[in-house]
Amino acid sequence: MDKARDSHTDLSRHQAKEVIIIGAGPAGAAAAAWLARAGHAVRVLERSHFPRFSIGESLLPRCMQHLKACGLMPYAEAGDYQPKTGAAFTRRGEHRHIDFRDKFSDGPGTTWQIERADFDQRLIEGAREYGAKVEFGVTVNGFRAAEGNEGPRLTLEDGRELEAAFVLDASGYGRVLARLESLERDPRLEPRVALFGHVHDGIAGLTPPAEGYHRDNILIASHPVHPDVWYWLIPFTHGRASLGVVGPRELIEATGDDSENSLNKQQRLWQWVNEEPRLNELLRDATPANAVQSLGGYSADVSRLHGPGYALLGNAGEFLDPVFSSGVTIALESALRAMPLVERELACTDESQRPDWASEFEQPLRRGINVFREFVTAWYDGRLPDIIYHPDPHLRIRQMISAVLAGYAWDEKNPFVSASRRRLTALATLSASAHDTRQPAARKGKIPS
Repeated sequence: MDKARDSHTDLSRHQAKEVIIIGAGPAGAAAAAWLARAGHAVRVLERSHFPRFSIGESLLPRCMQHLKACGLMPYAEAGDYQPKTGAAFTRRGEHRHIDFRDKFSDGPGTTWQIERADFDQRLIEGAREYGAKVEFGVTVNGFRAAEGNEGPRLTLEDGRELEAAFVLDASGYGRVLARLESLERDPRLEPRVALFGHVHDGIAGLTPPAEGYHRDNILIASHPVHPDVWYWLIPFTHGRASLGVVGPRELIEATGDDSENSLNKQQRLWQWVNEEPRLNELLRDATPANAVQSLGGYSADVSRLHGPGYALLGNAGEFLDPVFSSGVTIALESALRAMPLVERELACTDESQRPDWASEFEQPLRRGINVFREFVTAWYDGRLPDIIYHPDPHLRIRQMISAVLAGYAWDEKNPFVSASRRRLTALATLSASAHDTRQPAARKGKIPS
């Protein structure tokens, strides 16, 4: 058989099979919608049954561009979610606000705070309406990467074996291919534990309105004694909110007794909340809306995000920390960056035309993830709080920080993207000096070069 016939055979093989996506969360739904709209055969395999509870409930404005690009914006808009315009911070009686509409980078400045059970259900139903096949209650327990003329192959718990044209792992915390392909590595972030649940917050009736608190902001509070313990309060519509505390395992789990039942988790969460005066005041009339859950060791990384016939999306590859709500943004970013490459794979008739997944997908995706990591690291080591609580922030610097926290971590024109660590360190030094001395020269700190 000549080379031309070999190429034709290879193309026919790809066109005859489905793209298989593991996981029906935001990354999987976005990928499925994109490919199905383009006319490709897509099958989504999801281990759980939707709707199901998940954290990651405060989106970033960058997400809005992704939802529009993959055709899922109308499905999300139908959820009538709580608008989000920024982030509020509180620490020992100080309140700060970052408005995402006042930012350095172009793009939307508003987004939503969402209950993921509803949000994820709407997105995957949107993908299904575009033509994607979706199977719930399906577990993948075996995988073989593409080899020669054979595509990647999945083994399912129900005994089926499926061969795919390409596989996308969007399994989130399940991290299916990371485990099966032995890709896991040290995430480079300290292990932490989160306690979280939903509450009927009782805040709507506060009179006068709570200073520094708005339902269109996520509230991030710092513990008054333990700087490495922080809280989130994410308001939803209808008087509900997501509430969580994050910190080192030895601290978070030391509160209360050692039992793991939900009642004691709830007691531990509220003991922590009662130690932060601002949250204690805001939530004085709050009541639980569901059982408190815990999640530990959530930070994860892999040695590579792609291999023969497959790629890893979102949390299935790397997850940092919940502090700046980057999870869904990274998930959607990874999906939208991968889709044009998957389409090129499906249309490929010559090995030399295949995408370079390292240079076209993994390297640019990781650049933005690394920016988020620098901001997470700077949060926990105290540099970023010093910047956020600066008594008189420089307008342009504030807009640059706002852009990153709004999800625009791939905008290389932003100095706090192109040189995150160096600029955060230099600015934190100026900000700490301002807190210590309140000298005008420090307060007017120039943008570090």
